[in-house]
Amino acid sequence: MLDMKWIRNHADDVQKVAVNKGMALQVDDLLRLDQERRELQASIEELRAARNTLSSSIAELVKERRYEEANRLKDEVRERNGQLTQLEPRLRLARQAFDELYALVPNMVSPDTPIGKSDRDNVEVKRVGEAPSFPFAARDHIQLGELHGLIDTQRGVKVSGSRFYYLKGAGVLLHRAVQALAMDVLLQQGFTPLDVPLMVRPEAMRNTGFFPLGQDQTYRLADSDHYLIGTSEVSLISYYGNEIVEVDEPIKLAAASMCFRSEVGSAGRDVQGLYRVHQFAKVEQVVICRGDTAHSDVLLEEITGHAETLLQRLELPYRRMAVCTGDMSQKTYKQYDLETWMPSRGEYGETHSSSNLHEFQARRSNIRYRDESGELRFCHTLNNTAVASPRILIPLLENHQREDGSVAIPAALQPYMNGVKVLEPSARL
Repeated sequence: MLDMKWIRNHADDVQKVAVNKGMALQVDDLLRLDQERRELQASIEELRAARNTLSSSIAELVKERRYEEANRLKDEVRERNGQLTQLEPRLRLARQAFDELYALVPNMVSPDTPIGKSDRDNVEVKRVGEAPSFPFAARDHIQLGELHGLIDTQRGVKVSGSRFYYLKGAGVLLHRAVQALAMDVLLQQGFTPLDVPLMVRPEAMRNTGFFPLGQDQTYRLADSDHYLIGTSEVSLISYYGNEIVEVDEPIKLAAASMCFRSEVGSAGRDVQGLYRVHQFAKVEQVVICRGDTAHSDVLLEEITGHAETLLQRLELPYRRMAVCTGDMSQKTYKQYDLETWMPSRGEYGETHSSSNLHEFQARRSNIRYRDESGELRFCHTLNNTAVASPRILIPLLENHQREDGSVAIPAALQPYMNGVKVLEPSARL
C-alpha cells in the first residue's frame, strides 16, 4: 500500500511499475474513483453540517414558539435527508470500488531493480562455490532417498495426492537438522524466536500483502474464516499490527513453522520430487525497522547474508540473483533470490528469497514508530527464508553424494545428526 496523496502526485511512476510488474492495474481508474469518493464525501459532509445547523435552529425556534419558521426549516431538513439517502449508498459503492482497486496498487521498486518479465531476466550478482563434476552416474534426490529409506513419494501420493511425500528415518533427521542449524545461526545474530499461529484471519493475509492477489495460493479451512499460512512472515509481521513500536534497534524475529501452498498455476511443473510441494517447513527471519531506505537496505544485505552463511555451512554451491520487476510480487521493493546448484536439474534452483518491502506491509498493518521529532511514521519491514525444507534436501543429498551411493554429511550438520558423518546405503536410522 502506498499513500494515496503520493499516488496522486506520482501516477505515471506507479503506472510504470504496475506495467513492469505485469499487473493489469490502471492508475487512471484509481484516480477517478478516488476523486468520486472524495467529492461524494465532501457533499455528504456539507449536507450533514447543514442539517445539523438547521436542527439546532429548529430547537431554538421552538423554544421561542416560532412554529411557522420551525416547520419551514423542518422541510429543509427533510430535503437534506432525502439528498443524503441518495448519496450515502453511492459513497458506500464508491468506497468499495476504490478499496478493491487500491488494494492492487504495487509497491514501488528500488532504482537498481532489473527490468524484466520473468525469472529468466533476473541478474546474477555473485556466485559462490563450484558445481560438482561427478565421475560417475549421479543419482537424483529421489533415487538417493529411496536408496537410504529417506523419502517415500509414492505413499505420499497414495495418502494425500500429488505433491505430497513422507520423510523417513535420516530424512526426518536431516529435515530437522537444517532447521535447527538455521535457527541457531539467527539466534547468534540476535533474532528472537517465536512459535507462531499457522491459521490466521483474512485481515492478517491482506495486511501483509498476500491477499488479494495471492488468495488462490492459500488454503482456507472449511466452515471457518481462517487460512493456513504459506510463510510465518504473515504471523510475525501481524504480531505488531496496529501498534507503535520501538525501533531504535531493529526488531528481529524468527520462526520455524510448517507452511502450506496450493501451487495453483504450477500444473505440470516440478511434479516429481520435493521441489514444489504443498506442505513444507521454513525458518523465516523478519525485521521491522525505522523507515529509512539506507538503513533498511543495509538490513536486506544482512539477512541475505544470514541465508548465505547457512548455505556455506552446508557446503553447497549457490548464486545470488537480483530479482527483476516481472518476477517480483506486488508488495516487494527490492528482492534477492539465492539459487543453489541442483545436479539432477543441471541448473541452480531457488532455495531462498530475501525482500525489502519498505512501508508496504507496515502501512497496511498500521505498524508505526516515533521518529526523533516525535512524529509517527510507518516502519520498514523485511523478510528472508533462512531455510526451506524439504527443498533444501535436494541439493544437500545430490551435491554430497558419492559413487557408492553414500552421502557425506556437512560438518555443521553432524551435531544435529547424532554425530553421523556419512549416510551409508545400508543404514536405516
